[in-house]
Amino acid sequence: MTLRPLPGLPAPHRVVALLLPPQDTFPLACATEVFGDHGPAVPARYAFGVCTEHPGPVRTRAGYDLLVTAGLDALEDADTVLVPGWQHPAGTEVPPAVVDAVGRAHRRGARVVGLCSGAFVLAAAGLLDGRRAATHWARAAELAARFPRVRVDPGVLYVDHGDVATSAGAAAGADLCLHLVREDHGAAHALRIARQMVMPPHREGCQLQYAELPAPAPAADSLAPLLEWLTGRLDRPVSVAEMAVRSQVSARTLTRRFTEQLGISPGRWLLDRRIAATRALLEETDLPVETIARRVGLSSAVNLRRRFHEALRTTPAAYRRAFRANLPARTCPGEPDG
Repeated sequence: MTLRPLPGLPAPHRVVALLLPPQDTFPLACATEVFGDHGPAVPARYAFGVCTEHPGPVRTRAGYDLLVTAGLDALEDADTVLVPGWQHPAGTEVPPAVVDAVGRAHRRGARVVGLCSGAFVLAAAGLLDGRRAATHWARAAELAARFPRVRVDPGVLYVDHGDVATSAGAAAGADLCLHLVREDHGAAHALRIARQMVMPPHREGCQLQYAELPAPAPAADSLAPLLEWLTGRLDRPVSVAEMAVRSQVSARTLTRRFTEQLGISPGRWLLDRRIAATRALLEETDLPVETIARRVGLSSAVNLRRRFHEALRTTPAAYRRAFRANLPARTCPGEPDG
């Protein structure tokens, strides 16, 4: 973690991943891809590092070892402590030194994040008592049984309490990490990272996990072509009937596919994209709200303000002021303000 701040910019937010053998490599990769170095295409806002209880080779579930040189003392100056999984047999206790280090980091004010089964470590530290939490659907019952004070929600992608956050399994870890970037630095910066990762920029935490589906949907049922088409025409009104015609199915079939594959309705998905585009334009431009409303397909400033307030419980003007107040004078050398 040797990243140095550029002159005039605040120090990067320090994210430290706590590795626990046998380490699951996928949630670690999700965190690395979101919080790691993206090169000149994305301004550096984070410094990412790893640590472990016993520095040295850390066994992974992928058949290779990771050489980790930092111990638990690396958590002492972390802004975010991230636990990318806890792959141990049922009944195994989290090491006391790990529980103590995670608890101390939280008491100091660090944000603590558990990806997938990393929620077990947060629960062992008492950080989830009386709170909703997510984990992989296959381990939700075990988490609830071992930690009865935790309100385990087996269906959602992630839960964020501000100081503590947990995610479901696999790709939901990337969803939570991108959500945290949006909270830290805005929707536009998260979108840049998502583009680098070639993945959708935003899935709501309340969207469903997809556990034990009877069979994968045939390729012809994929919503990907329709979603790409919709994303390219956010400035125009599109009805569910038009979406159905585009997909050559009935409106009822299309709605069923959205529910099965995305966990939300077509209208909700499209509104979420419009709100995300609104946030990016408020963050990065000085365009009037009326102009932004036309660009994102919300027809009028009145409609945009109503929809924006329903989604974020604030107004576009207040959102823009708050974002600008927290924005560095320049995001990177040579980049225009705002």
